[in-house]
Amino acid sequence: MSGVRDPFRRPLLSIAALFCFLGFQYATWASRLPALKTRLDLSEAELGLLLMACGAGAAVSFPLVAVLMRRLGSRRLAVASAVCLSLVLLALSVAPNYPVALLVVACDGVAVGALNVAMNAQGAALEAAYERTAMARLHATFSAGSLFAALLASGVNLLTTDLATHFGVAAALLLLLVALTRSGLLTEDSAPVPATADPAPETAADAAPAPEKSRRKLSLPSRVTVWMGLAMVFGTITEGAMNDWSALYMKDVAGAGSGVAPLGIAVVSVMMVVARLFADGWRSRWGDGLIVRVGSVVAGTGLALALLAGGVVPALLGFACVGLGVAAVTPCVYVAAAGRGTDALALVAAMGTTGLLAGPAVIGFIAEGSGLVWGMGAVAVSAVLVSLCATRVNWPRPVAGSRDEGEAVTVG
Repeated sequence: MSGVRDPFRRPLLSIAALFCFLGFQYATWASRLPALKTRLDLSEAELGLLLMACGAGAAVSFPLVAVLMRRLGSRRLAVASAVCLSLVLLALSVAPNYPVALLVVACDGVAVGALNVAMNAQGAALEAAYERTAMARLHATFSAGSLFAALLASGVNLLTTDLATHFGVAAALLLLLVALTRSGLLTEDSAPVPATADPAPETAADAAPAPEKSRRKLSLPSRVTVWMGLAMVFGTITEGAMNDWSALYMKDVAGAGSGVAPLGIAVVSVMMVVARLFADGWRSRWGDGLIVRVGSVVAGTGLALALLAGGVVPALLGFACVGLGVAAVTPCVYVAAAGRGTDALALVAAMGTTGLLAGPAVIGFIAEGSGLVWGMGAVAVSAVLVSLCATRVNWPRPVAGSRDEGEAVTVG
């Protein structure tokens, strides 16, 4: 008996390719920061400003991205921004001076903001159209893209240190990935989300937009959208701070050796990837709201107990709690925001980028004034605040089950 092809699989893989694309693109140029620093003769402060330009571009992209989403739709915006990000690599490799590099990286940030919104809108539309959870697994592929970029960077460096060659190969691979997956992306008719800030319906299927409302101008966000944005901010602060400060805490506070200190971020990263691979099943069983509330409390209390206990082993256990607890926060918030329309999704994405950009710096200021233990304590508080914000969000109902594998879904 011949097997039946699952119609869910093709769009799932195509949208996953977008997440992998973004992780690969960012990690590609971030992995060559030392080479960029040398080629442009940058100071540490100038290099920091270069990184901030990318985050600032993504953070301020909200009004433009919201307009582009309404005019182009998530599919065309995803493809356009992906092509731009591929070309950014080429432009950055030949930037003649620092001001040009700043401009290129700022454009990169805007394109990252656009792709971030478009791919999450695609993921939310996929879940709504097929009534199957997928967003957590999609976010896991972002980390896979970062890993592939690191491996490519190492491989190319064995052959040549030329920046243009590395970025040229990476851009060619990214453009090929876009060409191969473009046709599998969902059309705009398959994205059942509203374009207004009206009270959120209980399910994404109830959120089908009225065509005459899809061209509304940008409006003030509702209170629920603001709570979603705050949950995203505190969630990304937690993620970003763990990436930037866990190794230093392991070395300076927990007393770990130089070979053990990097295990802090490794534990967080591995737990996040593993949790995201399983989180869609948890979402189907218990619902997004419960997963976010319980997960963020686990992250905050686990880290707080580790800080009180002190030592290497408690630190690693606490970091594991953070990775496990916050893994599903951003996927779930993106789904909830997409259910309220493109403006809400763009705003929440921009707020998340702001938290990711500003959070580690805020933790650094706290650590400078009161010590790193207090700084990490602020990370634990940030995780718990996610749970408090989550209580004010109208989360979609759990998906009780998926459609039969052989049943096609009409989209459009």
